[in-house]
Amino acid sequence: MAQRLAPAARALRRNATNAERRLWQALRRKQVGGFRFRRQVILGGFIADFACLEARLAIEVDGATHSSKEEIARDLARTAAIAAHGFVILRFTNDYVYRNLDGVAETVAMKLTELRPRIDGDAI
Repeated sequence: MAQRLAPAARALRRNATNAERRLWQALRRKQVGGFRFRRQVILGGFIADFACLEARLAIEVDGATHSSKEEIARDLARTAAIAAHGFVILRFTNDYVYRNLDGVAETVAMKLTELRPRIDGDAI
């Protein structure tokens, strides 16, 4: 399955939406809590927009096309498949990323802290 999706993931990285590019600038280079994110990651037979493998957190950025009944059903299936692999999924709309990038980054940071309170692996 991953081999079949790899070309699509590469294409999605090359053709990221403006909202994805904007969020990537905030997530890349361990800028949020020292956690490393990857773009267009294959998880559970789907491609997640962003994922932190260490914290098992996936982030989806949804555009206007995610409002039809069919797309909502597909998003639910995607969320269930990714969650079945032990990931928590955060979803943000393109509009929210544009209007409140700081709030998105803060939400991601809080979720990362909840999932992995210590990045260095030491016991608390």
